[in-house]
Formats: sequence, structure tokens, C-alpha cells
Amino acid sequence: MDRRSVITGGAAVGAATAASTLPSPAIAQRRLRLKMVTTWPPNFPGLGTAANDVARFISEATDGELDIRVYAANELVPPFESFDAVSTGAAELYHGADYYWQGKHPAFAFFTAVPFGLNAAEMNAWLYHQGGQELWDELAAQFNVKPFGCANTGVQMGGWYNREINSIDDFSGLRIRMPGLGGEVMRRLGAAAVALPGGEIFQSLQTGAIDATEWVGPWNDLALGFYRVAQYYYGPGFHEPGALLSMGMNLDLWNSLSPAHQRIISMAAAAVTDRSFAEFNARNAGAMRELVEEHGVQMRRFPDEVLREVGRVSGEVLREVADHDDLTRRVYDSFLAARQNGMAWGEWSEEGFAAARRLNFPFE
Repeated sequence: MDRRSVITGGAAVGAATAASTLPSPAIAQRRLRLKMVTTWPPNFPGLGTAANDVARFISEATDGELDIRVYAANELVPPFESFDAVSTGAAELYHGADYYWQGKHPAFAFFTAVPFGLNAAEMNAWLYHQGGQELWDELAAQFNVKPFGCANTGVQMGGWYNREINSIDDFSGLRIRMPGLGGEVMRRLGAAAVALPGGEIFQSLQTGAIDATEWVGPWNDLALGFYRVAQYYYGPGFHEPGALLSMGMNLDLWNSLSPAHQRIISMAAAAVTDRSFAEFNARNAGAMRELVEEHGVQMRRFPDEVLREVGRVSGEVLREVADHDDLTRRVYDSFLAARQNGMAWGEWSEEGFAAARRLNFPFE
């Protein structure tokens, strides 16, 4: 079906109806049936369900004029081919994490998460008010995609390990699932980092194809059952301090839509970002208790000296990536300025309050 002719035809029907003498309101009969491909297992909590939510919100808000069907990973295309499907028009939308596309352009990693980067609130501040969205639009337009933030996990865990990490040397030879620039940091530290879609991680850990994996946090990690095949659960997730998930729409389609439909899509994506972040915060604590109390998971914190060295190497990696081209440099500079602003305010706001709350305010 040709989308532009559908829209044009719908407008003609609406005009003819409005010109009649019937007292009932005019209703333009126009519907676009769209395909959203994702990188997630079907209906996976927090990730796959965010894709379902945004599709439903858009459909409801447009009275079904934009009717989106969601396809889980491998139902229509393999998970890591979702971007190409939307870029070429084989599908209209994707839902995933844009650091999966860093092989196409390294700047994509900044729009999911980078090591020691932005937390969820800081990411929203950058995108909405500090120029991040405009840079993202410029980057994705090269691939015929219009991007949106569309969920955020918040601070993630550092991952599941089959051996303790007591020094930086313990990363040497470690086979770990870690995508994005965090994976490149792991390689610099001597690990063998790979990017695997969610549906392949458990079996890889179970068979010994990998020794460790990061995924998200307690809620999602419990759902995938990693506690059955790994002993130690490490934090914090230095590699993803506020992982933004993304929705991408074919740019030709986006440009063909009415301003009203464009606004609905943008606001639906923003709403899902906020709602998903709230749900992760609501569910992670209970899932963590279950992992520890019912499944005997051993929680571990990366030693400070390990975090310092990982941070040093992360800085090296990010500076090298920034030299890729002019656009990546502008993304890096803008991201870094947002990070500095967030840290300056966060020291007195979120961090200051958290420290005060721990002191002497137990509520019964």
C-alpha cells in the first residue's frame, strides 16, 4: 500500500464529508498498518513490553489511524537486522538499543549509554534541553531513520560472573557478553567481549561459550534465570549508568505524516521512557531480594581500584571514538558538557539527598 496515496485519499474523503449537509462530524477513513521489529524476546519484561506499550499508545491516540504490529526478535528479522529493515523500508519502526548500531557509526553508542556517562535523568536533560536530540536526528538521518528515546532502564548492574573480580587482572581472558563501548573497554582490559541478543545469552553462559554477561538489572536478569548458571552478581553497572532504549521510524514515512501524528508519536515515546524508568525502579528491589534470599545469589561490588582503572581506560576509548569524524566529535563534546552539568548539580541534589537519607531517618 502506498502510504502517501492513503493519506491523500483520506484527506479527500474528509473534505467531501465536511462539505455535505450531514450533521454528524466528518471522519477521514485512513489507516496505516505499520510493522515494528525489535531486538527483544517476545513480551520480555521492561524491554519488549516497552515496545508493546508505545505501539498501543500511538494506536489509541490516533484512533487506530496508525496501527502498529510489534514483532519480537526473529519473528520477522533477526534482532541485529532491525535497524537495516527500517532504514530500507522493509519495516516501518524498530525498538532496540542504538549502541547495537555502532558498527554503522560509532556515535550511535552515545544514544544508549557509554561507560561512566549519563544517568537516566541526565540523558533526558541532554536530549530534551541540551541539544542531544538534534545531534541524534542528524546522525540517524544519514541512514533514513528518525530516532526517539523510548524507555530507560536506569542504572544497570555490572553483570554475572563465574569468578570473582578482585583486581583488574581478573578481566584478562574473560569471555563476556557486553555490547557498546563498554565492550571495547573490556577488550582493552584483556577480556574477549561479544555482543549477543538477549535470547542467546543464557545458553551461551550455560554451555561455557562465555564466562560472564551483563544484561540489565535484577528484574530482567531474574526473568532470564542467570542465577542458575552464574554465581556472582556484580555492581554497579559502570558501562550503562542509564541505558536509553530507542524507537526508530523510517524517515520517509515520518516526513509523510501530519504534524499531529508526529507529535503523538513523539509524546508517546517520551511517556514510555518515563513509565519504563519508573517500572524498573519499582521492580528491581523486589527482584534483588528474591535473587539473594531465594536463590542464594552472591552480591559483589567492584573494588574501587578496579573501577578507577576501568574509568581511566573508558576515557581513552571515548576520546579515540570522538576523533572518528566531525559529527562524532560534536556528539562527544555535547555529551561531555551534559555530563559535567549533571555531575555538578547531582553532587548537591540526588547524591546529597541520598547521603542525608542514609544518616538517621529510618521510618517504621
